[in-house]
Amino acid sequence: DLDECATSPCKDHQYCLNTDGSFSCKACDASCVGCTGEGSEKCKTCASGYVKEDEKCTDIDECNLPEKVCTKENQDCVNTSGSYKCVCSEGYEDKDGTCVQT
Repeated sequence: DLDECATSPCKDHQYCLNTDGSFSCKACDASCVGCTGEGSEKCKTCASGYVKEDEKCTDIDECNLPEKVCTKENQDCVNTSGSYKCVCSEGYEDKDGTCVQT
């Protein structure tokens, strides 16, 4: 078997998996920018919104940062994978970018 992966035939956001007589390109974990294999512990560097923790790229909970990320009145922060979103608190709805009571 020839190791086709030795020539790095895959794209930057993929890793190479050598198979018998061939190879396949697999997508890196969403937390990675470039990787050497499967999973968040094989990242070359962590993607935006992720931090290296215990050799893995883990999601940053922007909602628990000391500095508030959702600053509008009656707005709550919802953590998402690699990011966050600001939503109106319960009993409020978005009207032209402002959370107003429903």
